[in-house]
Amino acid sequence: MTNASPSLSRAPLAGVRVLDLTRLLPGPMGTLHLADLGADVIKIEDPGAGDYAAPAVRALLNRNKRAIRIDLKQPAGAATLLRLCRDADVLVEGFRPGVMERLGVGYEIVAAANPRIVYCSLSGFGRTGPMRDMPGHDLNYCALAGVADQIGTREGPALSNLPVADLLGGSMMAVTGILAALFDAARSGQGRHVDIAMADGALAHAVLPLATLNDTGRAPSTGEASLTGALACYGVYRTADGRHVAVGALERKFWDALCRRLERPDLAPRHRGADAQAEESLRQELAAIFASRPLSHWSALFADGEACVTPVLRLDEAVNHPHFQARGMVMRTAGEARVQVRSPVRMSGFEPGPPRPAPRPGEHTDEVLRQAGVGEAELAGLRAKGAVG
Repeated sequence: MTNASPSLSRAPLAGVRVLDLTRLLPGPMGTLHLADLGADVIKIEDPGAGDYAAPAVRALLNRNKRAIRIDLKQPAGAATLLRLCRDADVLVEGFRPGVMERLGVGYEIVAAANPRIVYCSLSGFGRTGPMRDMPGHDLNYCALAGVADQIGTREGPALSNLPVADLLGGSMMAVTGILAALFDAARSGQGRHVDIAMADGALAHAVLPLATLNDTGRAPSTGEASLTGALACYGVYRTADGRHVAVGALERKFWDALCRRLERPDLAPRHRGADAQAEESLRQELAAIFASRPLSHWSALFADGEACVTPVLRLDEAVNHPHFQARGMVMRTAGEARVQVRSPVRMSGFEPGPPRPAPRPGEHTDEVLRQAGVGEAELAGLRAKGAVG
């Protein structure tokens, strides 16, 4: 592993060098977690379009990273990447299966140059199987994994602005695989090829509907599971001012607290009724109660949390909430209104410093290549060929 910088000597991933060839959301989010924990993440883009994520997304996902440009379609560019691989601990790529092999930097070639490297391939459907070459997006992966069918109401499946398969199935599974393989490589000296499919990751986390399938022989219909509409004590209710409250009174003690606060002791025996008709009747009563007052009233009434009732906040409200402020989750650059959310991973002996802003494409090309032993004449030659930028 590379030498740790003094400022990150207590960072858990200090000294780990990651070559990140991914774009858009799942890969960059995963390597962001590694960067926030102290890894030296080098974002590698082609000299053309590069990572075409929207600028605001790019700014959020690429803090604490360095950036270089390499044209892997040129032999000199592929050779330059291979040179960087010799001193790297991790390589992450998000191309379709077979692309890296065609470029001459597939796992077998990279592992021959550096046997201890952890090489993570992140794709929609994985490196094997009949759908390995098919394109897709988060919605497609969730749909095929039976997850989209579980997100929504009785009216049908709903879209989510938090991409479940991309982030849970992709980013987090990639981080899990990388860290496990890194741990083993530190003991054995042998790296691994980590194959992460976002569709697999979505399917693997469908635990609750899978439990129902195992018990009854069928998964719950959309909007009819305990957490998606079957129970009146667990749902979202509209308030008088057009906002919403989230009621999560699944356990009896929370339901009893809710009934006391609403001054409706008559509702207490109706917790988790025996049939759908009873639940629907209770839901309508709760809907009428919450629709009678604005969100501010209900937020104050349930502020102590005893009934598991909370306001449904907009994101602009969430980042200014006292709890997240107290946890230090929200970071703002001096003089800027833009928000960054810090790593949610907390541990003793490590307190991250102020984040470095996302780099410009190719901002650190010269710096990184010089560190890899590329001389000035060679660097000029690579740049003249367009192999680096």
